[in-house]
Amino acid sequence: MQPPVLQMTEITPEILLSAYASGLFPMAESRDDPEIHWVDPRQRGVFLPDRFHISRSLARRIRRNPWRVTTDQAFRQVVEACADRPETWINARILALYEALFHLGHGHSLEVWEGEELVGGVYGVALGAVFFGESMFSRRTDASKLALAFLMHRLRAGGFVLFDTQFLTPHLASLGAFEMPRARYRAALAAGLRQDARFDPPGYSPQSSSVASSAGASSVTGGA
Repeated sequence: MQPPVLQMTEITPEILLSAYASGLFPMAESRDDPEIHWVDPRQRGVFLPDRFHISRSLARRIRRNPWRVTTDQAFRQVVEACADRPETWINARILALYEALFHLGHGHSLEVWEGEELVGGVYGVALGAVFFGESMFSRRTDASKLALAFLMHRLRAGGFVLFDTQFLTPHLASLGAFEMPRARYRAALAAGLRQDARFDPPGYSPQSSSVASSAGASSVTGGA
């Protein structure tokens, strides 16, 4: 069954933040569709940050990390790269709204660089102790997986308790994500919003070795 979709004509950054706090998120039908729709899935994909799973092969890749990892250095570039695919839900209005959230301190990106080339990344929105992951991209094998691993390490260090992936994919499930029914998700969301977290915790300086060895349990069940 398709998730319920609600349409709205005018959306401000403040309305967008209120929507996230209520359990909704925006999507467009396509890059060229000027409209934005609110989406409220019956089953919500989520990570618990302390249960993110890194496979042995990914851990080896992280330890040998040939790339440079930064945060909030190329937010617009990351969003544009996420939209650079044949089908995308990111239109010009969504790009402008998330840029506004970035300037308000709620939008964040993590970038993976090979020299001066952006080869992977992920972006999302932080509210309370909840991070709403929006999209990620990869131009090198495992670059998006590495980006997600570094992001999860950062979120744990900063005190985040819930990572909203919106939908569950086989790729995310292999890393420890699972589905929450709508009512349970909203309860977890409300609890997370009452807590404080920092995307840039004081003194935080991650090393590849610590990211590779910080994964949660090797197996995760959806009932957790």
